[in-house]
Amino acid sequence: MGIQTLYTAATGMIALETKLDVIANNLANVETVAFKRSRANFEDLFYRQYKMPGAEDTAGQYTPTGVAVGLGTRIMSTQTEFLQGPFKQTGRQLDIAVEGKGFLQVVDPTGMIIYCRAGNLSKNANGELVLGSANTGRLLEPPITIPRDATEIVISAQGIVSVLQPNNVQLAQVGQIELAQFINPEGLLKLGENLYYETNSSGTALLSNPGQDGCGVLRQGMLENSNVEPVNELIELITTQRAFELNSKAVQAGDDCMQIVANLKRY
Repeated sequence: MGIQTLYTAATGMIALETKLDVIANNLANVETVAFKRSRANFEDLFYRQYKMPGAEDTAGQYTPTGVAVGLGTRIMSTQTEFLQGPFKQTGRQLDIAVEGKGFLQVVDPTGMIIYCRAGNLSKNANGELVLGSANTGRLLEPPITIPRDATEIVISAQGIVSVLQPNNVQLAQVGQIELAQFINPEGLLKLGENLYYETNSSGTALLSNPGQDGCGVLRQGMLENSNVEPVNELIELITTQRAFELNSKAVQAGDDCMQIVANLKRY
């Protein structure tokens, strides 16, 4: 009995340690643009059946319950909550927030199309719009080039990118931003750097202009903040820590029982 208690409580400690890792990552990304929090889900393990429910007793009656002892728990999954994060006004012309379910598309240097919610865009040396990163230059897809002499950049809610140039009184359209959406965004593969990659679980990307097919609209001069609620995460952190301590107490109790049994052999 004592030995099984040790193993069962150990599964709880391992699972809770993983949940602590998930919470720590959420808290670490409170200020990450467009970050989506993750949630750890648990499931119970296999049960040791000492007596099956519905067995026939000596009087020919079926028993209403059985005797089963569970063998612990484990992490079933970590789900990403794609709830809309609050907006932060920046006033920067190349900052855009996606209000809705859509994802921006960018091209990795390898040619791979990847997706993101972070709209902190920049221009490269050629005037092309890229994701603002100090590590890798990833072009916006479809590509959009801002003229060198542009004095103002306007991005509409429908994703139309226009510029104002010297000696012109009207805006000139230079590109159209597209958004991608997925039937199961939780199935996207997280790559880090605010990036996602489509998988068989997420389904293929449905491309639309902002404002169409329910993909959402764009807000210029704004960024989407992380959807992590620090207070809720701290509550989860405390309860998880207490649950970890309880499982450690179960390990200690199992060890104490084994010591008692070992001492009985002396008599």
